[in-house]
Amino acid sequence: MPLSKRLGAECLGTFVLVLGGCGAAVISAAFPAFGIRFVGVAFAFGLAQLTMCYAIGHISGAHINPAVTVGLATGRRFPWSEVVPYIIAQVVGAVIASAVLYVIASGVSTFSLGGGFASNGYGAHSPGHYSLPACLVCEIVMTFLFVTIILGSTDKLAATGFGGLAIGLGLTLIHLVSIPVTNTSVNPARSTGPALFVGGWAVHQLWLFWVAPIVGGILAGLIYPLISQAGSRATASA
Repeated sequence: MPLSKRLGAECLGTFVLVLGGCGAAVISAAFPAFGIRFVGVAFAFGLAQLTMCYAIGHISGAHINPAVTVGLATGRRFPWSEVVPYIIAQVVGAVIASAVLYVIASGVSTFSLGGGFASNGYGAHSPGHYSLPACLVCEIVMTFLFVTIILGSTDKLAATGFGGLAIGLGLTLIHLVSIPVTNTSVNPARSTGPALFVGGWAVHQLWLFWVAPIVGGILAGLIYPLISQAGSRATASA
């Protein structure tokens, strides 16, 4: 598949993830009397990821997340030469989605970017006011788990056809745990789009939501091969 088509798919996939997940958080989470709350937002992100796995997985692999791209490259599942183009496409998709969400959400008089616009944060900007160290550890561990799920469910020895389901449900689980901590990133592109519209504190704290997910993805890329069948074969032949 030509790189241009794969980049287009990554841009589209990230667009859907951010519009679906962040849109649920901004528009539907606290809707009067019928809000979907944290559980609904968690499922919105998971469903967006699941649907994109099946919609564009055969085109680009449906990374739609810089941490996933870096993790797959670390685990030798993806060429390092294409990491930067993939990440650029993902960030572009996230920014476009955030722009569309802003246009829709600002259509009501009560809208305000002061509500956070689904941005990720720590300390005073964490939903539960969790400290920077707690948020850092949470994002590293949750991203590590997410990328490990991806590596495992897409392994050549894994049951075929179920990878997207495992990945989507995995992302849902991660959101159910970590929304109160950081509003859940595990995806630098997802964090970047809303932060650019909020500005101020959201941009100042954005570094954590690049560093921690990338570290978590790298750890998964390094550790999963050690426990997989491919890793066992490499050890036996060494």
